[in-house]
Amino acid sequence: MAKKTNQEAASGAKTPSGKLKERDVKTQKKIHDLAETIAKRALTGKEPIVAIPTRTKSNTIWNKKRGILEMGDGTAERPLFDLKTAKQFMQTMLHASTIQDLIAAGKTSSLRGVFYKAKHTVAGTKENTFDTQDESDPILEDLEVLLAALREELHVFAENRGSMVGNITIVDKGDEIDCRRMGSGGYAMPSIVEPDIIQFKKCEAKFVLHVEKGTVWNRFNEDRFWEKHNCILTHGAGQPPRGCRRLLQRLNQELGLPIICVLDNDPWGHYIYSVIKQGSISLAFESTRLAIPDAKFLGIRAKDYRQCGLDDAVKIDLTDNDIKRANEIAAYPWFEGHKGWQKEIAAMLSNGFKMEVESLITKDISYVSEVYVPERLKAKDWLE
Repeated sequence: MAKKTNQEAASGAKTPSGKLKERDVKTQKKIHDLAETIAKRALTGKEPIVAIPTRTKSNTIWNKKRGILEMGDGTAERPLFDLKTAKQFMQTMLHASTIQDLIAAGKTSSLRGVFYKAKHTVAGTKENTFDTQDESDPILEDLEVLLAALREELHVFAENRGSMVGNITIVDKGDEIDCRRMGSGGYAMPSIVEPDIIQFKKCEAKFVLHVEKGTVWNRFNEDRFWEKHNCILTHGAGQPPRGCRRLLQRLNQELGLPIICVLDNDPWGHYIYSVIKQGSISLAFESTRLAIPDAKFLGIRAKDYRQCGLDDAVKIDLTDNDIKRANEIAAYPWFEGHKGWQKEIAAMLSNGFKMEVESLITKDISYVSEVYVPERLKAKDWLE
């Protein structure tokens, strides 16, 4: 199932000769330059400050021509001698030091590992450098944008989330993997899927069907949907993580495979599609390598309750928060002028209820994989 090829594995920062890779040399220099800038300010009597690009809606630009969200040039200063920002300044430097150590050692670490590497009690106090990982992860994202370096270039990875199965053979760190023969669990998509880690060896698939949840993915996989319809089947365990989105984008851009999404009929499903298609506000700085502007939304749709003859039991009442969120999504610049999406969101609000993909099981255990999706694909009945 998985065999070693002659292709060189790319699992660490260093080449077999022990030298740093070119991208690691560049990242290391960025960290050195940051440290040097701070040191020079201190030595000349100026307050040490780092200016962090802000990851907020107000600093996010909708590039209509490219069809993606982009980060603006706004920054927020993080001075050392300010009680409001001193701890964050220290945390930023701690993580920069950890990344420098990882690059030098040619190793990678999980987000959790980086958190523990930097966590300790400050000498002479009862104060911890970090109390929770919720403090740590945003600081790492700050470093990404500050250094203009991807998380992969910082040698940090996240927990694997999402699976893939279908008519494609890949090479993962030198191991050849036939995604047609991955059993009931599929190939677990890693968080680092850059070309030096994962290569596409052979692909016969004509498209990618991305479903929201593992439970729905299991139904499609068990029914061998990917085999019958010559595709690749993926899921991102809800909101797809970066590794999943990046792999989908690579499949789209490098292999020319359409990305077709099957998500819940609710504001969360609409938001997931928006993130896959245009990018997200918090990760706008990574949109060029994550967003898929031509991704398609197959369903499920507000019309499906009547069109598919579903039972009243599938209805889930919209909450006040759902209604608020739906109106916010309808006002997104990329949905605001889109007649199809305005009609879709308005229809859901008019229904007064939302539906999960699993609701189609009320028709038949395999209705979604053997009837619903095949018919929609044949009719090209989707939103873009």
